[in-house]
Amino acid sequence: MQTVIVDLGERSYPVHIGPGLLARSELIRSCIAASQVLIVSDANVAPLYLDAVKKELSIFDTATCILPAGEATKNLAHAARIIDTLVEHGFHRDATVIALGGGVVGDMAGFSAACYQRGIAFIQMPTTLLAQVDASVGGKTGVNHERGKNLIGAFHQPVCVVADTNTLGSLPDRELFAGIAEVIKHALIADTEFFDWLEAHIDKLCQRDPEALIHAISRCCTIKAEIVSGDEREHGKRALLNFGHTFAHGIEAATGYTRFLHGEAVAAGMLMAAEMSRITDHIDKHDRDRVLELLKRANLPVDAAGIEANAIRKAMSMDKKVRDGNLRLVLLESIGHAFVDEDTNPAILDSHLEAVLRDYTGQV
Repeated sequence: MQTVIVDLGERSYPVHIGPGLLARSELIRSCIAASQVLIVSDANVAPLYLDAVKKELSIFDTATCILPAGEATKNLAHAARIIDTLVEHGFHRDATVIALGGGVVGDMAGFSAACYQRGIAFIQMPTTLLAQVDASVGGKTGVNHERGKNLIGAFHQPVCVVADTNTLGSLPDRELFAGIAEVIKHALIADTEFFDWLEAHIDKLCQRDPEALIHAISRCCTIKAEIVSGDEREHGKRALLNFGHTFAHGIEAATGYTRFLHGEAVAAGMLMAAEMSRITDHIDKHDRDRVLELLKRANLPVDAAGIEANAIRKAMSMDKKVRDGNLRLVLLESIGHAFVDEDTNPAILDSHLEAVLRDYTGQV
């Protein structure tokens, strides 16, 4: 087992990574303050792991809330279901919510925990690669609005994260590859050597090699922990973690959250951001092509063909990085080094956006 600490002073917490951790009850029990526990999961994950987790928590007063699987679940109506369950069972302010599932379950459970009685504790038990490397760490919680992704939410840090890498064995290939997109993102924004390592080991990751997975997850969590520890509320450097996401959120909203998994949209969005970095003279074609080839080797989509570009642009205008009406993009100055573009003239930015969207959607 490897452990990464997210250093937030009195609210610091561990991220435990390794095989067989769902059966390590001491990791979970030590983070539960009182007897009441609500486990939130979904229809795909619960049949696989819920009974095992409940067995480990048999000494607690445990209730469950099982949601439909998928991004379409991530809305206020289903958050209300979680809160209704807490109310129906008479849960108090010292209760704990456990998120057992992927990024959607983690966001939903964390958001509901943040809202219930102005905030109760929650634990992340991520079961997808995307959640283990990104969504479960950092305290971002929320739900989607029909006009945009994650427009409703709260910062609410977990008390611990338990990432059992054995759960990745049950992931469909498509879900695994979607998680690898977020792995690639961490390397692109913060670690040139990690990107080099990925180029050498991407095939092992796609084949679920245990050592490669643990190394990649640990490195991503370390990168994210360092960024979050210095900028918890995204006033500065934390925005780098959104590399590719402004495009991705536009793609997801434009397709009704049905065509792409989140990581797949991020992959297409990262290539768009890399192309934007190239045409604004921050990186060269060679580096853009390295991004392209690694995404392709990870079996990820590299365009948003067939999607109306104007729909993507409209959704991008609602992105959380918009400031005073101006869209800010996370771009690359080199592989392993990203920055937030604050200074681009809006008219020039718009012309570049048209070029990128034309290349990657086939229309403007």
